[in-house]
Amino acid sequence: MKRGIAVLFSLGALVAVGYFTASKWAIRHETITFRDPARDNRPVEVDIAVRRDKELQANAGMITLPVAILNHGNTVKFTEYSFLANVFAARGYVAISIQHDLPTDAPMVTKVGELYVGRLPQYQRGIANIKFAVEEMKKVQPHADYDHLTMVGHSNGGDITMYFAKMYPDEIKKVVTLDNLRVPFMTDGRFKILSFRSKDPQFKTDPGVIPAAEVCEKSGIKIVQTGFQHTDMSDRGPDEVKSKIQGTLDKFLEEEGPLGPAETKSSPPFMTDAGPVAPYAPVNN
Repeated sequence: MKRGIAVLFSLGALVAVGYFTASKWAIRHETITFRDPARDNRPVEVDIAVRRDKELQANAGMITLPVAILNHGNTVKFTEYSFLANVFAARGYVAISIQHDLPTDAPMVTKVGELYVGRLPQYQRGIANIKFAVEEMKKVQPHADYDHLTMVGHSNGGDITMYFAKMYPDEIKKVVTLDNLRVPFMTDGRFKILSFRSKDPQFKTDPGVIPAAEVCEKSGIKIVQTGFQHTDMSDRGPDEVKSKIQGTLDKFLEEEGPLGPAETKSSPPFMTDAGPVAPYAPVNN
């Protein structure tokens, strides 16, 4: 009996080791630094996550990889969202996490009364980073669909995500945010939106950011009230938090049916105008 239990335990251990080994080798991560000549050779680092078998098929011209762009939160690094990147990579995406902030950038300051409490320069810089990184990635992985992006972001990165979607809706396939606080959601129904919300007394969502429930239902917006802390929505968070987010995200990605545009001619858009931004205009630090 004891011998049988020992054998079963050994088999279980081997299965676990095999699973994690397979997971490790199934997804490839690579960090690349690009330099933007239009902005004084500003370094733009990206972390790429892609399934090895899907990458081989893409390189052979057999498939075109869908693309997910991940945008980090303030003070969190672009490499600290592997729990999200791996979900996309496992689904066959090439996941591209972009470093938006540099130590030489001016600190983020909240200015009450200004648009997005003064965060607009950070959003514009983020858009410039995304546009530049996408153009460079076309050279690295040309067999990917850069015309229909799934945009993902946490906190300030979620606001960059939503702002990008406002500026370039025709380039968006889906949007995923984790507790973005400033930029109102798109509500025209052109693409599906999934948003994880925290229950954190120190991080309050600005009024008007999250639409009313009936608007969400009509526009294909799924709001998930998690009860998690705002700062737990990265690799730094507890495994339980990351696991639950991964499960919901995976189901969301499984729903590939597109939404048709909602009728907007007879009524004004729900989202406040985000303001102008040039796609490649240099942004001062």
